[in-house]
Amino acid sequence: MDQRPEARTRLWTGVVRLAAVVVLLAAVVAVGYAVVVRAGPPSVAELRERAGLIGKQQLLIGVHDDNPGVSMWNEDTRDFTGFDIDIAYMVAADLGFRRSEVQLLPIESEDRGKMQARTGNGFVTVDLVVASYSITREREELPEVTFSVPYLLTDQSVVTRSDHPRVNTYADLRGKKVCSISTSTSEGPAKDAGVESVIRLRTGECIEDLLAGRVEAVTQDAALLAGFVKRDPERLRMHDIGQDLQERWGINTGNNPALRDLVDLSLHDSLHDPADQRWEDAFDEHLRSAQPDSLPQQVAVDRQPDARRVDVRRWPWEWPARTP
Repeated sequence: MDQRPEARTRLWTGVVRLAAVVVLLAAVVAVGYAVVVRAGPPSVAELRERAGLIGKQQLLIGVHDDNPGVSMWNEDTRDFTGFDIDIAYMVAADLGFRRSEVQLLPIESEDRGKMQARTGNGFVTVDLVVASYSITREREELPEVTFSVPYLLTDQSVVTRSDHPRVNTYADLRGKKVCSISTSTSEGPAKDAGVESVIRLRTGECIEDLLAGRVEAVTQDAALLAGFVKRDPERLRMHDIGQDLQERWGINTGNNPALRDLVDLSLHDSLHDPADQRWEDAFDEHLRSAQPDSLPQQVAVDRQPDARRVDVRRWPWEWPARTP
């Protein structure tokens, strides 16, 4: 080692400079971290805390129980099946809940805005509603409704008995009895066209009226009607009535914007992660399989709707994969 004074001086000068650079970098990192954490977007963990999910043992989700292919309760297997059910479990998993920690509860259409689902002893407020709930301006103004981004796009449609002449518009049913469920977005356009509206609580009740000859047709979202037609193609026929209005199904997160952001994050990652095929698998199994019996009506758009990017703080290893 060089013991000359100049060498020792250069050595100590280098050490001091290196120490200064290290201190400066540490200060920059500390300040940057403080700015990002305190002034930047929340982390997923912080959103979960704001949404009230930390320590939560069970996630309650309201779903329909009478729509084949979308959300149906099976008495034999004692479970729910359908597209909405797969989406509910997908979102729940991304929220941090195992399948065994998710409780699906039947909910009626008129109770989706109130987040009130049925239990054996009465009613309970659920955390999410995944029940073919179309996003409308009127519903968004309800105090207990906060919609996620859409998770499915479909159209309004009409089903008749198989021997019925082709229906091109609601006007072809003017003066006829047409069944729809209460609070359905299909009810208004049908009434405007001059049909005699018959209201039931469930789509299945409308189908029963149709097959019994008590009504001329049933109007509802195509994705909801397709399952009934697939189950009974010999007696039921679906018609494309050419409505411009597109139905956008969203998840109601109640008065909980943090939970809405987490659901949107789940749908965004599902859309943009090429390795995540859960949405596509659900569509293929439950909706695409109903398409042949639903022609000429399209059951639903066969790609996941666009989803907003949620402003959330993530470490690089938490980012979903991206296509090049």
